[in-house]
Amino acid sequence: MLDVPVVAVTFGVIFVTELPDKTAVAVLMLATRYRAGYVFTGIAAGFAVHVVLAVTAGSLLGLLPNRWLQAASAGLFLAGAAILLASKRQATEEHVEQPGDQRFWKAAGAGFTLILVAEFGDLTQIMTAGLTARYDAPVSVGIGAVAALWAVAALGILGGRTLVRHVPLRLITRMAAVALAALAAFSLYQAVAD
Repeated sequence: MLDVPVVAVTFGVIFVTELPDKTAVAVLMLATRYRAGYVFTGIAAGFAVHVVLAVTAGSLLGLLPNRWLQAASAGLFLAGAAILLASKRQATEEHVEQPGDQRFWKAAGAGFTLILVAEFGDLTQIMTAGLTARYDAPVSVGIGAVAALWAVAALGILGGRTLVRHVPLRLITRMAAVALAALAAFSLYQAVAD
């Protein structure tokens, strides 16, 4: 039931894809306004909902004939690489004053809402669906994706500013694009070879 290599591949792909995403910056901004634990709880719940939706969509893709499935996976991965390379997003830092209201439900709700709105149909959700279809291991892909998204959220909350100072966002984006292009090439090869 649990395929550790699939969990590891999924974690790696989703982690490097989400790291330069706008959501990591938004998470950092929320964490400057509210208590980090409260924000992370809401964000974690939002990411879990998105992964369930993506794994469900990927499982439905898995019903396609193998050749079509490999071609669809290749297309999803190639689209993801192109989106990353074409992206002109830049991380910005700004000082935000702490609001007086630090209630759990307000902070967690802000994090949950941010993820529901910002991540719906996002690249990592598409990649999670593609990985589910590719590996036919929904539980393993789901665990890897959730762990990666939570890790990026934690990094955004705890060390986002430091990471962006030491590792250029452009390098992170290119690494993610190369990984997705490699997965696209492999899926395309398998579609043609079948």
